[in-house]
Amino acid sequence: MALTFFFSSAAGAQMMHGHGHSHGADGTGHDEVTMPGLRGLDATEQESLDMEVLFRNFKGITRTVENLPNGIRTVTVSDDPDVMDALINHTVGMIDRVGQKRDPKVFIQSPTLDIFFARAESIRSEVEVTDEGLVVVQTSEDPEVVAALHIHAAEVSDMVNRGMHAVHERMMQRNSN
Repeated sequence: MALTFFFSSAAGAQMMHGHGHSHGADGTGHDEVTMPGLRGLDATEQESLDMEVLFRNFKGITRTVENLPNGIRTVTVSDDPDVMDALINHTVGMIDRVGQKRDPKVFIQSPTLDIFFARAESIRSEVEVTDEGLVVVQTSEDPEVVAALHIHAAEVSDMVNRGMHAVHERMMQRNSN
């Protein structure tokens, strides 16, 4: 049995949502105990907790990405039901936020997401929970949005493969430019 969601507006996505060391200036001393970087100016406690579950359990997540000419198709899965719940909540919640143009401004957030919030109306999202896993297809007719979808899909895959280390590395590279 499959559960499918289609989002082309904030209203549709909104109906689905709901279901210590210090950080040194040189990029050292990352706090992977309390993970303060998962909090945001407009992120709920549950959103931060869902991300924490995903980062703590990244080794138990598998993901495939197909870059489409007009977007992406991703399949993400975990054998752990708690991780799958967090994954579904995070994915549906972020699609909802993009549709509302409501950026959570999470500290570790990639700047690649900025275009999604700015051009939300140009993204069509389909989310389906199947035996295969969480299947997400996102498309756009805007070439800059398509390029950002490809980049963000690669960033998420890197996080699935390397966890918080991928985020820390990306942030240090960005801060050194």
